[in-house]
Amino acid sequence: MPHYKAPDNALHFIDSPEYEYLLPAGSVPITDEEADAIRPKPPTPTYRELRAVEYPAIGDQLDALFHAGVFPAEMAALIQAVKDKYPKG
Repeated sequence: MPHYKAPDNALHFIDSPEYEYLLPAGSVPITDEEADAIRPKPPTPTYRELRAVEYPAIGDQLDALFHAGVFPAEMAALIQAVKDKYPKG
């Protein structure tokens, strides 16, 4: 069994019994099911985290707004100047 539980309930994994000496004193072998029961569960993602990975990159969003003509004329001129200076290759 490669899973071990230390006296402080910390979970340890070793792939060979020859390394048992590296475990904290008092560690005991446990089953995979027991290890799963004490393994910390990842937190449930928030709606913000879920949305963040789904949205297009902010640069793509801003570029779409620029092309849609949403920006004030002064901002559009600044953006167009950068686009002109560094055209797509």
